[in-house]
Amino acid sequence: MGNAAATFDLRPRADVRTVAAERTAAIPWYVWCLAAATAADLFGGYWDISWHISIGRDTFWTPAHMMIYLAGVLAGVASGYAILSTTFGSSQEAKDASISVWGFRGPLGCFMAAWGGFAMLTSAPFDNWWHNAYGLDVKIVSLPHSMLGIGELMIELGAMLLVCAHLNRATGAYQRKLDWLLLVIGGIVVAGSALFILESTPMEFMHSSSFYRAVATAFPVALIAITVVSKKRWPATTMAAIYTALFLAGLWIFPLFPAAPKLGPVYQNITHMVPLWFPVLVIVPAFALDLLRARMGEKWGGWKSAITAGFVFIAAFVAAQWPFADFLISPAARNPIFGANYFGFFDAANLLYNPYHFAHLDKTEAAFREGMMIALVTSIIFCSIGMALGNWMRTVRR
Repeated sequence: MGNAAATFDLRPRADVRTVAAERTAAIPWYVWCLAAATAADLFGGYWDISWHISIGRDTFWTPAHMMIYLAGVLAGVASGYAILSTTFGSSQEAKDASISVWGFRGPLGCFMAAWGGFAMLTSAPFDNWWHNAYGLDVKIVSLPHSMLGIGELMIELGAMLLVCAHLNRATGAYQRKLDWLLLVIGGIVVAGSALFILESTPMEFMHSSSFYRAVATAFPVALIAITVVSKKRWPATTMAAIYTALFLAGLWIFPLFPAAPKLGPVYQNITHMVPLWFPVLVIVPAFALDLLRARMGEKWGGWKSAITAGFVFIAAFVAAQWPFADFLISPAARNPIFGANYFGFFDAANLLYNPYHFAHLDKTEAAFREGMMIALVTSIIFCSIGMALGNWMRTVRR
């Protein structure tokens, strides 16, 4: 088009062909490649955090870092191919199912993922400089990590939008395959959200309002948005089950590999990789959301359903997680199954302090009640955002 500004026309054109229900269509390789980028990013992120708490940040060139930046490369390859082949190719169908940005044509999701991949790769030298300037081990949410996180978010959103664009034009068997792929990507996004709030969700915080505010911020958007798009019966439960399975796999598999700290001080006798903690029970509110979705039927997606979903999400989560937190603190959870006995090499747990008690982050009962009310409002707000995002995703066809 040659226009200086980006053109985002997401309205379906009459001449865009729908995929016939009878055709056993294959999902394009670049869609799979972008989905693989989200998986590589999640695995690399989990691995990197485990590396930091087991070994320390000994070098920029750790395998975990390379896995994370592989996600940016995969996103760039997939998006670049889709954009360039649409722009310079001869397929009118591909052009009709695309948007125009600065003279280039391609799917909206690919433009977003390409930007995300660029942001991820750009953050790499910045992150290396940051560690050299301010220390080898820093918090998860540092400035370069936030830049990396934005890039990761754009790749995840781009992958979901790319699948939605195909899904919203498809019918029959091809639509069902795309629906499953959307749920898999959604499960990866939910797991990525758990990583981002990891510092706010250790077991000792689970009787504090800040824990529930963090959960209400991180999980509802993806869970709700995809339930609006998906035609499956249990989409939220499926995504939460994928998150749970991935975190349990990490909890049980990572300790099988040897590791030793390379930084000090060392308070824990680390001989194997330290996994992250047991997944929070988000599968319970996810199941409740699916039941609510089935009950509301066609009303699902409106503002009333968003408010109701906010109440249901936080109520179901508190009901499940609060008593489970008591179990995680107890001696019964201090084993390789539940992982309450794992601590990073730099953690003085069981040496200088007792880790098996709840932190009193809410100084008074009134502060706790106020914090929980904020958690409820947060849940409603982010369920509403998820509902609005899902309604929009349902219209994306390019």
